[in-house]
Amino acid sequence: MLTIGIESSAHTFGVGIVSKGKVLANEKLMYDVGTRGMIPSKVAETHVKNAKTVIRMALEKAGVDMREIEGVGYTRGPGIGACLQVGQLAAKTIASGLGVRIVPVNHAVAHAEITKHEAGFKDPVTLYVSGGNSQLLKLSKGPERRYQILGETFDIGVGNMLDAFAREIKLKPAWGSTVAKLAAKGHYIPMPYTVKGMDFAFTGLLTYASSLAGKERNEDLCYSIQETSFAMLCEATERALLLTNSDELTVCGGVAQSSRLREMLAGMCKEHGMRFGFAANEFNADNGGMIAYVAERMLNSGVSAALDRCDIEQRYRIDKAVVY
Repeated sequence: MLTIGIESSAHTFGVGIVSKGKVLANEKLMYDVGTRGMIPSKVAETHVKNAKTVIRMALEKAGVDMREIEGVGYTRGPGIGACLQVGQLAAKTIASGLGVRIVPVNHAVAHAEITKHEAGFKDPVTLYVSGGNSQLLKLSKGPERRYQILGETFDIGVGNMLDAFAREIKLKPAWGSTVAKLAAKGHYIPMPYTVKGMDFAFTGLLTYASSLAGKERNEDLCYSIQETSFAMLCEATERALLLTNSDELTVCGGVAQSSRLREMLAGMCKEHGMRFGFAANEFNADNGGMIAYVAERMLNSGVSAALDRCDIEQRYRIDKAVVY
């Protein structure tokens, strides 16, 4: 089965094509956040402008014709409403025009499942660290499998926190990855640290670091906010692994592209004799390949949706989605 997947939950319009679990194409174009971050209406306009181009890029990369597509998946949520609607409309248009089945996909499930697939793990604890969310996950057992949330952020996702700090000190582009580049030249300044069991909070850390802008070197602030937030994540993750008696850990989502976070998690796993895995960065960033991968599995399991039931849900929590 050739399945096309469309991702449009935030700044990226991505299109992936999958056949028998293999990603044949994973193309995307992104909105330029500059120093201001995402303006939803502008991001959606950019997605509309880029949609046909990215779809064509994916078809060319996979070496297939649109008429060969046998199934369609799209990101139902979570995400920015105006952005999700662009992907939803594109997916429905393709499915309707070709007369093929369509499925809505949970964005977080797609990140977790493509990472598990790429790492070759069976039953890991998953640290999901994206712009909009940060959660510790474990797949439940039973006839209806869902991701259980072992712990999560009390306020904002670690990715949004780092992006917000980048905007505060006027980095361009205002991404966590830009913070990471400056952090490589910094030294530690003590920062607020908030972990409650397997839950964590980042607002206090962001507020404190922002209050020091202009008073301390940006390099030191970037290093300190990154090290503190990642240490919080590692502490909660270690507790989740030990309490669930797990021996596998994966990390996924946009912030999983951080080599420093992966280094810290790998070191923690090594201390306990646990396996640690992650996917290539193209699957940690928002992408259509992961959507196509999960959509193909859903379609092969006999799941599909009527076109008039293909909606979006901005706050589509991972524990509400069945995993096939």
